[in-house]
Amino acid sequence: MTLSLTETANLDALESEAIHIFREVAGEFDRPVILFSGGKDSTLLVHLALKAFWPAAVPFALLHVDTGHNFPEVIEFRDDIVARHGLRLEVAHVQDWIDDGRLTERPDGTRNPLQTVPLLDSIASHRFDAVFGGGRRDEERARAKERIFSLRNAFGQWEPRRQRPELWNLYNGRHKPGEHVRVFPLSNWTELDVWNYIARENIELPSIYYAHDRDVYLRDGMWLTHGPWGGPAAHETVLRRTIRYRTVGDGSCTGAVDSTASTVEEVIAEVAASRLTERGATRADDRLTEAAMEDRKKEGYF
Repeated sequence: MTLSLTETANLDALESEAIHIFREVAGEFDRPVILFSGGKDSTLLVHLALKAFWPAAVPFALLHVDTGHNFPEVIEFRDDIVARHGLRLEVAHVQDWIDDGRLTERPDGTRNPLQTVPLLDSIASHRFDAVFGGGRRDEERARAKERIFSLRNAFGQWEPRRQRPELWNLYNGRHKPGEHVRVFPLSNWTELDVWNYIARENIELPSIYYAHDRDVYLRDGMWLTHGPWGGPAAHETVLRRTIRYRTVGDGSCTGAVDSTASTVEEVIAEVAASRLTERGATRADDRLTEAAMEDRKKEGYF
C-alpha cells in the first residue's frame, strides 16, 4: 500500500506524539499499566510502547478486564502477543466478582457495564497511578471531551470540570494519593489513521477484523453471534453470512457488519467510505441512552 506524502506525514506526527506520551508517563509516574484486550486499538498501543522503549523492554504491565464473553480468536491473539514480546499480563476476570457476590449478572446477559468495578478494584489493588487506554476522540461524543491526561478521583470517577488544559503538548500528571490518571495516546487518531498505520507497520490483528463466514442473527440492526452470553431468541433467525468486526468487546453487545474486506487495503477502503464510527455502528451498549458512555465514564469506565 502506498501512502501520499500528506498521509505519511500525518502518521509520522501521530506516532511521534504517542511515543512522546508514553515516555512522558514513564518519567512522571511510578506504576503505569496498559489496558490490553487484544483489540486493534490496544494492540496499536502495545506496538507504540515497544517502539517507545526499544531496545529496552516495555516498563509497564498489561491489564485486561475479561468479561468472560470475549471472542476466542481475540483471547488467543492476546495471549500470543504477550508471550511473543515477553510482556506481563494481569487479568481481572469479571466472573470472579460475580462468583463472590461483588457483582450480579444482568438480566440482558451483557457484561460490558460490569467491567467498571473489576477495573477500579484492580487499579487500587495494584496501586496503578497511570492507566493507558486506546480511546479516541472520533469514537464517541463523551470520548471527544476527554483530555490526553484525564484525572480520575479517589473513586475512579471522571469529573469533566476537573479536566486540565493541555497547551503546547504539556501534560499535567499531578494527582493526590488514591487518585490516578487515565492516559490516551491515540486521542487524536481516527479509525482511518489506525488502519493506515496498521498497514504501514504490518501490525497483526485478530482474524475477526477481516471478512469471514459466521452464523449470526439480527438484533437492533446489528449482526450478533451465539456464545456463552446467550441468544438467539426464539424469534431471531440464524443465518450464515460473510461479516467482519470493526471493534471487539463483550460478545453480547458487539455486532458485526456485512463485509467482504479480507485484506488491510480492503478494510481501509471500507472505512474511508463509512459515515458511522465503529462504536456507533456496532456497539449496543452505547445505544442504551444518549449519554450512556458519559454516564459510565463518570462511574469509572473508560
